Amino acid sequence: MTNQRFTALDVFRGMTVCFMIIVNTPGNGITTFSPLLHASWHGFTPTDLVFPSFLFAVGNALSFVLPKWGQLPASKVVFKILKRTFIIFLLGYLMYWFPFVKQVAGQWVVAPFSQTRVFGVLQRIALCYGIAALLLYFVKPKATIIICVSLMLLYWIILLAYGEGDPFSMQGNAGLFLDKWLLGADHLYHGEGVAFDPEGLLSTLPAISNVVGGFVVGSYIQKQGKTYEGLAKLLLAGATLMFIAWSWNFFLPVNKKLWTGSFVLLTLGLDCIIISTIIYIIDFKHQAKWTYFFVVFGRNPLFIYLLSELGVTLLYVFSVRPKMPVYKWLYESIYINAGTYLGSFLFAVSVMMVCWLVGYFMDKKKIYVRV
Repeated sequence: MTNQRFTALDVFRGMTVCFMIIVNTPGNGITTFSPLLHASWHGFTPTDLVFPSFLFAVGNALSFVLPKWGQLPASKVVFKILKRTFIIFLLGYLMYWFPFVKQVAGQWVVAPFSQTRVFGVLQRIALCYGIAALLLYFVKPKATIIICVSLMLLYWIILLAYGEGDPFSMQGNAGLFLDKWLLGADHLYHGEGVAFDPEGLLSTLPAISNVVGGFVVGSYIQKQGKTYEGLAKLLLAGATLMFIAWSWNFFLPVNKKLWTGSFVLLTLGLDCIIISTIIYIIDFKHQAKWTYFFVVFGRNPLFIYLLSELGVTLLYVFSVRPKMPVYKWLYESIYINAGTYLGSFLFAVSVMMVCWLVGYFMDKKKIYVRV
């Protein structure tokens, strides 16, 4: 049963990484199928589930690790948590700075630190993991859940109290004001056309709940074992969380870029249902032949994610002719022949498959990158 549980976890995590690569690497962002795009602001798409699902998987894995920490001195556990948090955060920061140079007037110059993004995907994973791990180690899970609920409510109050105009707008939310005051506009994400970081510091508070939720579900699965009753309760919990999220949405909109409390509950509910489905197929129906494709991603998630992001960056850095990055050249020379939308999708699938082949080689060689 232990191996099957780990298989289910690897599959869930692998599906998340697989989908993450596909949504992050379209051949042409303008001609991308709508389910593979994030909601423009309020609302929800399948793509919006990817990031919180990764946090959920982090919590799931934590439920297997935490019992082992009970045999270690507290100082060693804290050091392990802080070390892992620092390394993941640093990798995320360096990923955005990579390749550390840029072209200015045809000349390569060092990319200045003053214009690098500080927060981001891996940075949020690091902070959420670190805070959740420390809470769960030093405080009982029930108390940790109360703290997480309190943080979601506190975040809601802060948005209402310190927002300007529409407190749930991109330019009027309190999280943006904090990030600008703390870091300055040049250190924020500019992909929306303005300085705004969807992985900013303040919205990290409710995101911690996604990790804790994954931990609670992982612990529950281990205690309940292979029972229909346990699976039914997990499905019921997922449906309940989704209903609460739907109700809360009337007062606090579901919004991935603000990471609102309603968004947290919606994604936790969906993840409960998805992990239940995976466990049912693997553990109850004993159908596991299909799982290896995703297990490859799940066994080296951090390395494969970094590979996909850094690889795409290099495809943009190098050009085959003036002002024609390799990335754009590949799409317009090959994939666009399948149609603008389908070609864009096939390009993303190709990037994902290249990453899978690297992961497959690593798995066969028993190479697993851990931090």
